[in-house]
Amino acid sequence: MTNDLADYHELVSDLFTLPKTPEEWDRYRLTDDQVEFYRENGYLAGIRILTDAQIERLRHELAELFNPQHVGHELWYEYHSNESANPNTVLFHALGAWRIRPCLHDVLWHPAFTVPASQLLEGAVRFWHDQLFCKPARHGGVVAWHQDYSYWTRTQPMAHLTCWIGLDDSTRENGCVHYVPRSHNWPLLPITGLAGNMEAIRQVLNDEQWEQFTHPVAVELKKGECSFHHPLMVHGSFENRTDRPRRAVVVNVFRDGVCSASDNELLAGVPPIPPGQKMEGKFFPLLFDPNRVT
Repeated sequence: MTNDLADYHELVSDLFTLPKTPEEWDRYRLTDDQVEFYRENGYLAGIRILTDAQIERLRHELAELFNPQHVGHELWYEYHSNESANPNTVLFHALGAWRIRPCLHDVLWHPAFTVPASQLLEGAVRFWHDQLFCKPARHGGVVAWHQDYSYWTRTQPMAHLTCWIGLDDSTRENGCVHYVPRSHNWPLLPITGLAGNMEAIRQVLNDEQWEQFTHPVAVELKKGECSFHHPLMVHGSFENRTDRPRRAVVVNVFRDGVCSASDNELLAGVPPIPPGQKMEGKFFPLLFDPNRVT
């Protein structure tokens, strides 16, 4: 049986070292203006998370995972060599890499991620689940317009946050993420599919929402940079038209204290947590508590 890295709620590699003083932690804090931009628009982009050396190590681990029979494959929550099911629009999408490879495990604890996440969540940060999204060169499928929380209603209250980290430069040409600013103020929309029709979103928007939707922002990032977004933020990404892959690691978290809202599995293979009971334990580790920084 493969060693399940979910058993380790601490660093298991030398990808980076944690700060040792409050001053070192404070280096990773967002400015008041950045926090205010997130509150107003529902997203924040261009935060540097990874060095070039860290990117290369994560790319190496990711490359090993493209083989469906790799060591540890039984630990995935979900694994889709092609989420779209169309061989002409490939979208690699998988959940659970933190359980399988050490650097993909440790990136969850990176202070350049956890400290801003704590500011935006206004509290301690607890892990929800990770994702890998990869669009092959000249072959990448789309990620259709959606709100993340529409897939997460088995948790409550809605105190979640998504961090999208690029392992490649992310551009309009290779399928960068697009956001609809201030759509985080909309109510929860029906699910229209994750890897299918980019036009399906029109069916669930009223005229006022549609007018706002027609002005999305393309968030172009350098490799190693990230964007944060609100769980109700409407976002999506188009196909990769370049000769290079577009690879990303996504880390989803929630504020400590969020509870289960379902009797069913929260993630495939994860024991259910009774409704109303706090989300915690092996699969939902506490990543950062600002009150414990010393």
